[in-house]
Amino acid sequence: MSATALPKMVPAAFLSVVLIWSTTPLGIVWSSESVHPTMAVLLRMLIALTLGSLIILIARIRLPWNATARKLYAVSSIGIVGGMLLSYFSARYLPSSTMSLFFGLSPLISGLLAQKLLNEPKFGPMRLVALAMAFVGLGIVCSSKLSLASDSWIGLLLILSAVSLFSLSGVLIKTVKINIHPIASTVGALIYSTPMFALAWLLFDGTIPFETWQTRSLLAITYLGVFGSLAGFIAYFYILQHLNASTVALVTLITPVFAMMLGAQFNGETITPALVIGAGFVLTGLALYQFGDPLLHKLLHKLSKKRDCSQP
Repeated sequence: MSATALPKMVPAAFLSVVLIWSTTPLGIVWSSESVHPTMAVLLRMLIALTLGSLIILIARIRLPWNATARKLYAVSSIGIVGGMLLSYFSARYLPSSTMSLFFGLSPLISGLLAQKLLNEPKFGPMRLVALAMAFVGLGIVCSSKLSLASDSWIGLLLILSAVSLFSLSGVLIKTVKINIHPIASTVGALIYSTPMFALAWLLFDGTIPFETWQTRSLLAITYLGVFGSLAGFIAYFYILQHLNASTVALVTLITPVFAMMLGAQFNGETITPALVIGAGFVLTGLALYQFGDPLLHKLLHKLSKKRDCSQP
């Protein structure tokens, strides 16, 4: 689709996704500063579920509840519950920049899982190189974090598990064949997920010490509930409908850079040389993963044409 044929709202929606995904890791860190992680994420989900339900009612959007729809909500909740809950716990050990960098790996992990679960083709040479570069970058970042704090390994394991569950959920969603409005899909997944967050709160905390809650944490929770869990998801599905997959994939290349800048500017996070080098490897690996094979095919095609033209 040409740029002139795109709806006017597409650029705004794309920018919204980038900004929301870039600010989400910092929002998670801030929301957990004075509020227990389980309560912070539970409040976030309750806000999103309430607003989403109101939209469903006002706009009269159908919320299907057949077996296929319930399966979709269930597999979606794997990424919501597992991805978010573990991310909130990891925020106690890691800066927002590192969290964002790990989540940038989701396309690579999803690709590996899709080979097993969806029988997708194995990685070509460029994607294997991309995978190696990304994990070399992670190794550099992890070695730096482990040398700075003895308990950083806990946060690294938590965020890697969160990204893996998030990626697994995304792959499993592709196995569910259903035509459903993205807002209905979001609300259905939240209906399944919110009780699990409530259970986690009861198990890990179970208290409501609101007298210790700080304004910044409450504002961050509200922001994540309204934008991170609802508006961002709707905008993401919107751009998926109007842009090709390679263009949408640019989001995963842009957000870690913005997240690191925001963390340094507003949260006093240190951008170490190891983090910059590691991030460079990861982002280069992501770029090769998304665009390496098409570029390689074009290059080989041009070389083949030149060789054919040079022959008598």
